[in-house]
Amino acid sequence: MDLFQDILELIATAPFWVAVLRIATPLILGTLGVLLCERAGVLNLGIEGIMVAGAFCGWLTVYAGFGLWTGVLAAAATGAVLGLLHALLTVHLALSQHVAGLGLTMFATSLTYYGYRVGFPKVSEPPTIQPFAEMHGLWDSLPLIGPVIGAQTPMTVLALVLVPLIAWLLYRTPAGLAIRMVGENPAAAESAGLSVTAVRTGAIVAGSALMGVAGAFLTTAAFNAFFFNMINGRGWICVALVVFASWRPGKALLGALLFAFFDALQLRLQQSSGGGVPYQFYLMLPYLFSIFALVLMSRKAAYPQALMKPYIRGER
Repeated sequence: MDLFQDILELIATAPFWVAVLRIATPLILGTLGVLLCERAGVLNLGIEGIMVAGAFCGWLTVYAGFGLWTGVLAAAATGAVLGLLHALLTVHLALSQHVAGLGLTMFATSLTYYGYRVGFPKVSEPPTIQPFAEMHGLWDSLPLIGPVIGAQTPMTVLALVLVPLIAWLLYRTPAGLAIRMVGENPAAAESAGLSVTAVRTGAIVAGSALMGVAGAFLTTAAFNAFFFNMINGRGWICVALVVFASWRPGKALLGALLFAFFDALQLRLQQSSGGGVPYQFYLMLPYLFSIFALVLMSRKAAYPQALMKPYIRGER
């Protein structure tokens, strides 16, 4: 009973929801990136490596003396280049999307770590940058949500704005119709005059750019340095969240917030338990609840019919 009361008191505080939104931000960006790729019919398991590379390139750009938004653009460009490589393997060469994605993750991660070791061979602690500042003063006057939004950085606002923007793109524009069409029936899209190769390549490049920005959030907003293993499986969570969301941007936002809620909750419970319960128990809670939610939602999910199916023009 005391634990339940502690949880109720905890979730009624603004700092808790500040943590939830901050944890959810890279998940929102990464999930939107995966969603764009999969709506076009391509599974991108390279997200983990793309996020690592985006985090490093965004941080390195700022460390070199450029602005924070320039670092974000550099991370997006890094993700786009890696996405183009993934598109070359999976769309143009019609190779296995699973193998290409996992290979891309290993390649991007290893290349990033190698670049860090070569660039900073003798540092004992990661060099730091000045990250994005919180937006206090601009939002604090708003009731209820003001203190929560004000404690965030502009990167979080960008992630939240992108959700309706991606939804509008997919469901209200010809480009979105083309993306959904090649993900459902590429042969029909080809007969309608669309280039399946071009549409899928564009979707993968755009989605991978968002993955790179998701990684950059960690080094330019959440933290002020790059260190190994900082992505910590967030890419794989994004892949699962797309299934949970039934490939819809609005539900993707809900799924990211739900996972972040449990993650923030386990962090606070660790601090309040006083060591009475092994910390590993709390660490597994957000993943356990995510698996449970994924099982419930995925049974009714209407996935893109051409997902993971390479398309070769002229073949039936």
